[in-house]
Amino acid sequence: MMTFTLAHLSDPHLPPLPKPRLADLASKRLLGYLNWTRNRHNIHRRDILDALVADLQAQRPDHIAVTGDLVNIALAEEFPPARQWLDSVGPPDRVSLVPGNHDAYVAATAPLIAETFADYIRGDDGAAGFPYLRRRDAVAIIGVSTAVPTAPFMATGWLGDAQRARLETLLQRLDSERAFRVLLIHHPLRSRSRHKRLTDSAELIALLQRHPVDLVLHGHDHVHATIRIDTPRGPIPVVGVPSASAFNDHHRPSAAYNLFAISEANDGWRCEHRIRGFGDTETITDLQDARLL
Repeated sequence: MMTFTLAHLSDPHLPPLPKPRLADLASKRLLGYLNWTRNRHNIHRRDILDALVADLQAQRPDHIAVTGDLVNIALAEEFPPARQWLDSVGPPDRVSLVPGNHDAYVAATAPLIAETFADYIRGDDGAAGFPYLRRRDAVAIIGVSTAVPTAPFMATGWLGDAQRARLETLLQRLDSERAFRVLLIHHPLRSRSRHKRLTDSAELIALLQRHPVDLVLHGHDHVHATIRIDTPRGPIPVVGVPSASAFNDHHRPSAAYNLFAISEANDGWRCEHRIRGFGDTETITDLQDARLL
């Protein structure tokens, strides 16, 4: 196969936040709204997001992965602009999405995710629901959802028994195929934070040790992150990325995105990893270039 370039960005937290009605804040949204007005509106900038996406598109990737948190407190008014932004990133056949915890901030959000982003969270078979499978050349893109409503002050995620069972069946089918398997998920597989963790991460890691993928991409923590999960077939790189709209947080990195150049060699798959982002200035540059596989 020729080199396949996969881009990855996450957590755009699209600004500005629409003004909520009083009734909208009779829930966990109140805390999220206060956090936005006090702090986050200074961090998440549309000009930064637009510049990052323009730079990404200039790299002409074959496909783009977006790993969640398009909105902030899941107001109904946030979803149409989020779909418009996603359409501007690329068409559904060139962009794959998984939702994040902010997209599922309250229980009423689930239908909005399914309706608004349907074309971006549907597999090649046309079926709705997670996990989904999209084949692009020799790359198999698998999307799962960890987006569930949580209690105030919690940002945990959960796959659940049913979704993990479907994922295992899907990966079993892919075991015998020649495909570079990429898993898209919002929450990281390992977290030091109890209130932000994936609650069934141990079960997912055990599943991936039985039926490995070649690469896992996530968001959620708003930081550059690369860890490896050991499996009998070798380690799986697990790569996170900062928020695509953040700048000058003083606590977490400014906006960046990942580029993966995937190719097949005589000894197996190769995957080169390049990071582009803002660093300490409002100029996008290469921040890192390394071989993952």
